[in-house]
Amino acid sequence: MIINELIKQKSITKYRLAKTSNVPHTTILDICNGKTKIEKCSVDTLYKIAKALDVSIETLIEEKMEHRSNFEIYKSNICHLVKDMGDIDFIIETLEANKIRTLYQKQWFPECFYLLAMVDYLSRENDLPICSDYNDIRALRLKETLYPVGILTMCAAFQNNEPKRESLQEAIPEFLHFNIVESEVRNVC
Repeated sequence: MIINELIKQKSITKYRLAKTSNVPHTTILDICNGKTKIEKCSVDTLYKIAKALDVSIETLIEEKMEHRSNFEIYKSNICHLVKDMGDIDFIIETLEANKIRTLYQKQWFPECFYLLAMVDYLSRENDLPICSDYNDIRALRLKETLYPVGILTMCAAFQNNEPKRESLQEAIPEFLHFNIVESEVRNVC
């Protein structure tokens, strides 16, 4: 398991990791012993452990990330990460870990574009310069517009496309650039 390897590599104890990360010692033990699956941990727990070990969250769960999650779940996880980490830390970790390029190389284009749009949006919101490392990806977009499931459900329920039209008007420009309709990245619980 990757956490055991990292603990050994960093020459710390599981108890020290628990104290440094502010994650209960029993939780750390359960993860290290395989009793608790790392991929089932909350984003908050993963973030705290990753930060304490000075690695990305992806590093902690990369062994378990063989499958691709539902895009709606992915979007929700990204929004929760932004909320938990804060804008600046999220941008820094995303760029330092080169997550956007990794998703692009896997050809996971909706996830790649969503993450890049989030970084660009947060950069604009915080008056930060746009990272030019991804200009090649910014030249691309999805062939078909991706609407949130809630919007598609409303269209089906009302039997018209008015919810789609309204959502396009409210969409955040950085996401719409990639043909992704997104307007709610801050309102997560």
